[in-house]
Amino acid sequence: MLTGLWIRDVVLIESLDLAVGPGLTALTGETGAGKSILLDSLGLATGARAEVGLVRRGAAQASATASFSPSPDHLVWRLLEARGLSAAPGEDLILRRVLSADGRSRAFVNDQPSSVGALREIGALLVEIHGQHETVGLLDARTHRDLLDAYGDHGPLVRAAAETWRTWREADAGLEAQSRDAAAIASEAEEAGRILAELDQLAPQAGEEAALAETRAILSAAEKALADITQAAEAIEGLPSRLASAIRALGQARSRALQAGAGADGPAIRQLEKAEAALDAVFSGLQEAEASVEGAAVAFDFRPDDLEKAEERLFALRAAARRLGCAVEELPVRRQALADRLARLESGEADLVAARRAAAEAEAQFIETAASLSAARAAAAVALSLAVEAELPPLKLERARFRVTLEALAPDRAGPGGCDRVLFEVATNPGAPFGDLTTVASGGELARFALALKASLAGRGAEPPLMIFDEVDQGVGGAVADAVGLRLRRLAREGQVLVVTHSPQVAARADAHWRIAKAGDDEVLRTRVEVLEPAAREEEIARMLAGAQVTDEARAAARALMHA
Repeated sequence: MLTGLWIRDVVLIESLDLAVGPGLTALTGETGAGKSILLDSLGLATGARAEVGLVRRGAAQASATASFSPSPDHLVWRLLEARGLSAAPGEDLILRRVLSADGRSRAFVNDQPSSVGALREIGALLVEIHGQHETVGLLDARTHRDLLDAYGDHGPLVRAAAETWRTWREADAGLEAQSRDAAAIASEAEEAGRILAELDQLAPQAGEEAALAETRAILSAAEKALADITQAAEAIEGLPSRLASAIRALGQARSRALQAGAGADGPAIRQLEKAEAALDAVFSGLQEAEASVEGAAVAFDFRPDDLEKAEERLFALRAAARRLGCAVEELPVRRQALADRLARLESGEADLVAARRAAAEAEAQFIETAASLSAARAAAAVALSLAVEAELPPLKLERARFRVTLEALAPDRAGPGGCDRVLFEVATNPGAPFGDLTTVASGGELARFALALKASLAGRGAEPPLMIFDEVDQGVGGAVADAVGLRLRRLAREGQVLVVTHSPQVAARADAHWRIAKAGDDEVLRTRVEVLEPAAREEEIARMLAGAQVTDEARAAARALMHA
């Protein structure tokens, strides 16, 4: 709701502060008095196009400030948050615009600098203008679908359609990503499979490099040691038989000496026995050494191909590690990682199939939900058409027809709002084709169509904005003007309405009455606004009835209108 309007140096207004109350406020006055200046000022504050001509002659700048008090759950608070503007839901919302004489414009929201575009977006949520020369808000074709949904109470279906549409878009994006990556995945899977096959054939084990290096060192040393043992065995070979021959020869020599009569304890016999004993000892040691050498050769258990096999295995492991750019010890880990990666890559086709299925299911769900919403809209379109047409005859539009048309959109042109394009159309005369409201209806008809629509939509949907009707009653009088007044009064019970009017029947229905007049001389003219009390209201309505000369009969008629 608009609560206040402060105007400085706009056209003929030097300074004006207005408090605005709820309900219906009528603005009256002679033609040219400046009623449109008030609307232009409000438009300036809410982001309308600014003309340099709005700056009062001689002033450096013009400014207009409007104060609103939206409910805490009004959509405007979400818009402010999205625009990064600080505001606390439930507090007053102050919109201000400053227009310099050189054409530069500045916008403020709660004293925070803002763009004019943001100010216009905010104003569009707070104010609707319906008049002879412009219609903002209600008759914008982009709003028709939302208005029809509000009339039909389609909130749950609209939310379901939006949710299923988002799910479908996300599923479709997932499918696109899966399809885009399919070729790359296939190529990567082929390479990973080749490397994994090589590693599977190699079958690297943890700690294998160290074990192979140790085995290689041992086998290399064993080969050399066995060569040495063989050389020792070859050197020992034949010695035992020659020692045995020597021992036998010494024994024969000792026997011959005894037969020749040498004493058994003579020096020759003792030396021979000593030599023979020494050779026996050597012979026994030599036999033991020969057996030990043979045992050592057996203990080494060396096979020449063992070293070759160990070296081949070690070289193969190190070559694989070089190809993969890792240490040999990391090969088992790399192999497992490759196996896991390949399993994931090979599931890519299954993922692609699953993504196709998810996208198809999401699309089907959206189409089903959107179809339910379309059916509900079709029923609501008939009901709204009938409701609006019932409002037309009292507004002197009895020859006109109104309809709500639905155009089905293909799923690829659909959006979160479903598969329908909604348009309000009129035919102003029998036999005339239906067409868009803003192109078929004349200025006066357009404002009255807007009034009929608003009357039909009253009480439906979100918090209504401030509605401004500029000379909606032009060209009509009597019962039609009274019908206009009654409908404006009814709308004002739901929200807040400002009406610029020349009709006493309309002004008499108002909760508040402002009279706009000019004051001054030919050199300096100023627009002033008088907030009329009941007695002054009666006099103003009587003037509207009688013209220049206000009679007692006109005053009586004014009282009758005010109390009707």
